[in-house]
Amino acid sequence: MLITSLQNPAIKNVVKLSKSRERKEQQLFVIEGARELSLALQSDYRIDAVYVCREMFEKTKYPDVLNSLPENIIFEIAPLVFEKIAYRENSDGLVALAKPKLHTLNDLRLSENPFVIILESVEKPGNLGAILRTADAAAVDAVIICDPQTDLYNPNVIRSSVGGIFTVQTAVCSSNEAVVWLEANKITSFAAELQAAEFYQNIDFTQPSAIVMGTEAEGLTDFWLKNAKKRIKIPMRGKIDSLNVSVSTAVLTFEAMRQREG
Repeated sequence: MLITSLQNPAIKNVVKLSKSRERKEQQLFVIEGARELSLALQSDYRIDAVYVCREMFEKTKYPDVLNSLPENIIFEIAPLVFEKIAYRENSDGLVALAKPKLHTLNDLRLSENPFVIILESVEKPGNLGAILRTADAAAVDAVIICDPQTDLYNPNVIRSSVGGIFTVQTAVCSSNEAVVWLEANKITSFAAELQAAEFYQNIDFTQPSAIVMGTEAEGLTDFWLKNAKKRIKIPMRGKIDSLNVSVSTAVLTFEAMRQREG
């Protein structure tokens, strides 16, 4: 049966899930895109429903993504209805609802020489998504989000991470819990700070390491500046004294990867 009405209760509920409160109450979040859904399936996410606009889905590069799903959770919808629930342009006509995971520190599985990204009070979904994309590209061990100000399953996090949220180990915790975890795993933490004494190029990232990043507006709190093992900075040669936090994270992360490959 083709869903053609914007007043369909299921469609109205998908729209509701744009709000964090609804996602928490219903324990559901929205995945848009066949590639993102395929990555979620590979990471054993439980899929609750899939809405497909066949006219748009014909252009997808992932036509087999529906083959592993039961037919009774797949619903066909008209283009106008899809436009109502889509978050991005040039979509391939697929929106799914999935169950979130808990993302605890105990779930993380580290390599022998881990590299971890720690984010304190990240508030912009686009920045979080971009950092997850960087983390996937660099194959870091994990991203740890301390005292978050944004929902990990915000649709803009999923969109901007290009599915990285499903491929990167992620934990959500307090800053106190993160410090205890770092010490237990013998990981040296480096706090990124504009006034720090040491340039990042001079740091040894070949040891088990974590970079700690703050918000663009406030930077890191005193808690992390006191509890990190060292403070580091990126040289600023222009008139603007800060980079976007996702760019700064990428700079530090790929320096660490360069050292480790040397």
